[in-house]
Amino acid sequence: MGPTRRGKGTKIMALADRAGLPLAICTAIASPNEVTLVEQTIEARFIEDLPERIIGDKAYDSDKLDQRLLHDYGIEMIAPNKSNRIVKTQDGRALRRYKRRWKIERCFAWLTQFRRIPVRYEYYSENFLGFLHLACIMILLRCF
Repeated sequence: MGPTRRGKGTKIMALADRAGLPLAICTAIASPNEVTLVEQTIEARFIEDLPERIIGDKAYDSDKLDQRLLHDYGIEMIAPNKSNRIVKTQDGRALRRYKRRWKIERCFAWLTQFRRIPVRYEYYSENFLGFLHLACIMILLRCF
């Protein structure tokens, strides 16, 4: 999310629905890979229902993640294959949904309109997460 006043950075993980409205949001330090934070994000959702599919970029291309999501949650992971992958796992039918990934980017654009989100002024991560939740509430209230 850009430079912060307290260290190297914070990674914001989010889930959005078909309209780009936030369904789940969580924060982590900037160093772990996104694959390790997906389940934490799913557990931090605002609603009780689980999504049927998750669309991610090439960083989410992992056989272990696909199996865990399908086995534990019943969620299909749609992510294009990395260039170094030997056995291709995604076909064209599932990747047609990948073109809708702009909706999560729109969700992040809505979040960055709030001044405290792009530049993290808060010292404690709990306070920053609270402001993220407040921003999500305001986005949801605008649409309903």
